[in-house]
Amino acid sequence: MADHVDLVLGQWHAQRPDLDVSPMAVIGRLSRLARLVDVELGKTFAAHDLDRASFDVLATLRRSAPPHRLTPTELMRASMVTSGAVTQRLDRLEARGLVVRTPNEHDGRGVVVALTDAGRDLIDRTLPDHLATENRLLSALSPDERTALADTLKQLLESLNDK
Repeated sequence: MADHVDLVLGQWHAQRPDLDVSPMAVIGRLSRLARLVDVELGKTFAAHDLDRASFDVLATLRRSAPPHRLTPTELMRASMVTSGAVTQRLDRLEARGLVVRTPNEHDGRGVVVALTDAGRDLIDRTLPDHLATENRLLSALSPDERTALADTLKQLLESLNDK
């Protein structure tokens, strides 16, 4: 069964048969998948009054060792959020009572970010729905296919120096 990417590849092959457009088969599908995944995960996050970056900050704190505290720098390194987005996100999460910033005992100039009870409760309620959405999105793949795809994507990311 042909998909949109097959149509694009066929058009390029007809117009530029001198070029190898096979990379578009992978990149095009990855791009389309990323958009679809973002939309579906966004719906899950929105159902919990979160967005992707807020979820990621809360999840990063929750998966860190108790007492679930990190410096903003540690949070940025351990999450998928940029430094500018971390500060902005922390302001919003703190205003909602989901995280608290306190002075860093080891560095008087810095702060430590910790989950509040409300933040921990919210991420603990959201995570099962997030995983259910991810499982639904991957339901067409067997466990072995999921493992093979994860390994292949890891190899590609490592080749691009993404750790």
